[in-house]
Amino acid sequence: MKAMRYHGDGRGLVLEEIPRPTPEPGQVRVAVSACGVCRTDLHLIDDELPDPRLPIVPGHEIVGRVEALGDGVEGFEIGQRVGIPWLGWTCGRCGPCRRGQENLCDEARFTGYQIDGGYAEATVADARYCFPIPEVYEDEQAAPLLCAGLIGQRALSMTGDAKRIGFYGFGAAAHLIAQVARFEEREVLAFTRPGDEEAQAFARDLGARWAGGSDESPPELLDAAILFAPVGSLVPAALRAVRKGGVVVCAGIHMSEIPSFPYRLLWEERSIRSVANLTREDARRFLEVAPRVPVTTSTVAFSLEQANEALDQLRAGRFTGAAVLRMED
Repeated sequence: MKAMRYHGDGRGLVLEEIPRPTPEPGQVRVAVSACGVCRTDLHLIDDELPDPRLPIVPGHEIVGRVEALGDGVEGFEIGQRVGIPWLGWTCGRCGPCRRGQENLCDEARFTGYQIDGGYAEATVADARYCFPIPEVYEDEQAAPLLCAGLIGQRALSMTGDAKRIGFYGFGAAAHLIAQVARFEEREVLAFTRPGDEEAQAFARDLGARWAGGSDESPPELLDAAILFAPVGSLVPAALRAVRKGGVVVCAGIHMSEIPSFPYRLLWEERSIRSVANLTREDARRFLEVAPRVPVTTSTVAFSLEQANEALDQLRAGRFTGAAVLRMED
């Protein structure tokens, strides 16, 4: 089968023919129909994430149909459409797992990082970490829900009952979760790359009350801010923009260095939190609420062979919404 693999040499992804994987006990093999292109994949090929399994097939926003079942798999059938997210396996034994924090599992393995992902015609996954996809979504539209949506929802939950929320970086995750925030009757303010009028118009079309550059101040202080852009200098900027007692949520797996800043920005009980991964319960809850909003996805389609181009365009911020690789029928 065809797959795009990264060999850790800084040369991007390579199109290769590799054997179709055989599911082990507890696994399913999924014929991939669509796979979202996430900023985490970009961090992977830019060597910003430690100790990936190499060579690796990236991709963790996977939609496809079950084509083979490993021994002991129950609750799935051949031909069923499923989604496969970032969290691919947890031990169930460590302290975080026992506390209900499987997203922080000491031995967790992640799709497209330690487990081959969806930049391929097929992949295998632990059946316990696969989820039925709501029928209202086509494959291409469903793919971004599986990371941009899930991580975004977890980040939104960390803002508590905040009513006025600033989104720094209005891409794949923000454009989905802004819709959930509006559904929950919260105010959305969007901060984009300075001068990116297209992204600002996109945000306003999705219900943002205000949209401007990340170098601007909002018209009113925020109750909370969510940082989707992996830019450390935005942390003190966001702290300046939130009210007393407000929270700044850093939603990425990687961020550039956070510069030093005066304590007065953090004082008055402002706080900074990070989001790490997701839980299966996050997936179940978000995939249940998304059709009720309804969350709609804005996507740009690429072929499997165009994965490097999709990643380059993501790095340069050349599109709004989310990039998705479509496999040939």
